[in-house]
Amino acid sequence: MRLSIRAKQIAGVTAIVGLTVVALSGLYLARLADLIVTESQARAQVLASTILHRVAQLTIDPLDKYAALRTDGGLRSILEASVYDKAVTSAAIVDPEGTIVMHREPSFVGEPAPEVGDLTALAAAPPLERLQVIYSGDGKRLETRVQMKSGDQNFGSIRVGVSTLLMRSALTDALYSAVVTAALALLIAVFVAGLLSRVMLRPIHVIRSGLTRLGRGEFGVTLDLPPGDEFSELGNFFNTVSQQLSADRSQLADQKANLESLVEHLEDAVALFNPAGELLFTNPAMQSTFSAGNIGRPVSALVPAGHAYRTLVEETLATRRSRGPVQFGDDLAIAHAITGAGGELVGILLVVRNLAYVSRMQSTIAYSRKLVALGRLTAGIAHEVKNPLNAMMIHLELMRMKIRKGALVPAGGGGELLAEAGRADEGLLQHVGVIETEIRRLDEVVQGFLKFTRPEDLRLQAVRVRALFDEVLPILGPEAQKNDVRVVVETPDDQLAVNGDSAMLRQAIMNLAMNAFQAMPTGGTLRLIGAPAAKKRVELRIEDTGVGIPPEHLDRIFDLYFTTKDHGTGIGLSMVYRIVQMHDGEVEVQSTPGRGTTFRLLLPRAE
Repeated sequence: MRLSIRAKQIAGVTAIVGLTVVALSGLYLARLADLIVTESQARAQVLASTILHRVAQLTIDPLDKYAALRTDGGLRSILEASVYDKAVTSAAIVDPEGTIVMHREPSFVGEPAPEVGDLTALAAAPPLERLQVIYSGDGKRLETRVQMKSGDQNFGSIRVGVSTLLMRSALTDALYSAVVTAALALLIAVFVAGLLSRVMLRPIHVIRSGLTRLGRGEFGVTLDLPPGDEFSELGNFFNTVSQQLSADRSQLADQKANLESLVEHLEDAVALFNPAGELLFTNPAMQSTFSAGNIGRPVSALVPAGHAYRTLVEETLATRRSRGPVQFGDDLAIAHAITGAGGELVGILLVVRNLAYVSRMQSTIAYSRKLVALGRLTAGIAHEVKNPLNAMMIHLELMRMKIRKGALVPAGGGGELLAEAGRADEGLLQHVGVIETEIRRLDEVVQGFLKFTRPEDLRLQAVRVRALFDEVLPILGPEAQKNDVRVVVETPDDQLAVNGDSAMLRQAIMNLAMNAFQAMPTGGTLRLIGAPAAKKRVELRIEDTGVGIPPEHLDRIFDLYFTTKDHGTGIGLSMVYRIVQMHDGEVEVQSTPGRGTTFRLLLPRAE
């Protein structure tokens, strides 16, 4: 089981305090044992000295040296009083042959004295040996011996016995308080270590939390550590690295999005395998063969043996070299070996191209070229039609002038003939007016056709949506006031910009706005809205509260010359569609009869 840093710190502090307590307790125990042994020896020495002093006061009979000792009441009182000393277990006078002459217990008199250890030797022993003697077995009896002499003659010794059990008991009683103190010290040490760990490890917890958030992919993770120590320097370094990682991740995310968008829109089918031959990725064109649900499965489980795809992948895995191209029906397949910086194989990219689709694309390109040539031809025809129309307008005006002059010439037959001629000329002028109107209408159609088919150069630049709306508002103002329409502009981000031609986009918005005014003859609201959209695009939304568009007309509103208005040309919405297409954008329309229409232009966002 792995311990946390906090647990390790608490354990370390507790261990240090525990070792210190154990060492001090051992030292205390040794000193206490020395004190008890010294005290016991001192008590025994005092008792022996008292007995010796009493013996020295007695008159010794040369014939019976111990008779005076046995009959002395004072000496007997001293021996019996030793029982009240808790450190002394026995007191006796022993003759030179080792026979007990006097004893605290009279029944022991005349018996040989047992051989026991020397208390003086224990007092002089090292602390560890001293403790070993005190705590060994069931205890021992040690003696302090004092020789009795009369002149040069030795006539016995005084022996005072001390039990190690009594020493052990006294030592254990004294150690109880020390053990309680040590236990309290350990508890306090654990508590203090816990508090210290919270304070000292807080920066580490903050750093760990920051690393966890950074690992989850959060951007702009920063640490707030108090200044003035090593952790603050580490926090500053972490913040610098986090900012760099955020910048790198943003760049990688953009690159990944661009790459994914590119791969997803490829007409070629693409699949990626790891060095173990397991499927990692497929684009939409490949999912008819390798569906997304097969991610992680080996190529051997996806296609049968002998299949061109499996053969290419397995041969590339075996040789570590790209294989192909190999034609498989209408498909052309190739497997690319992807190697790392050290030359090791890191993946296999399988690319499949549909030859039938390529043929269709070539046919489409050829057809497009023919359409371009046809467009140029029709534009030339339109120019040729426009010149006769201009000549017809001039001659119609001359005809009108001559008819009017003829109506003013006096008639030779009188006033009635003159009036009749005037009425005839007036009818001719009406016919001339009708012809002129239709010619002008035909001229407008030709002008619109020329404008629609004439190639134009796009001047792409960053165009701010708010500025684009501000440019069209003064132009729309009089028409809005005339139709009692309220114009509302909504652009949450004033810096939002599209990559486009300002003049063309202004024309598209103007066309949509004018159509909206005509759809609100009794007034209403026109909204011009700019907002960010998905896939790095900008949405321009033109909403009105007009009469709406009938559902059966929605599929045709962008067709050239299609119109439901009495005096419309059917060119305005076609121009809007053409402008949006030239900007590599999309246009969508939603309409509910009686409630209004919304045009949604999706244009590339300016970087």
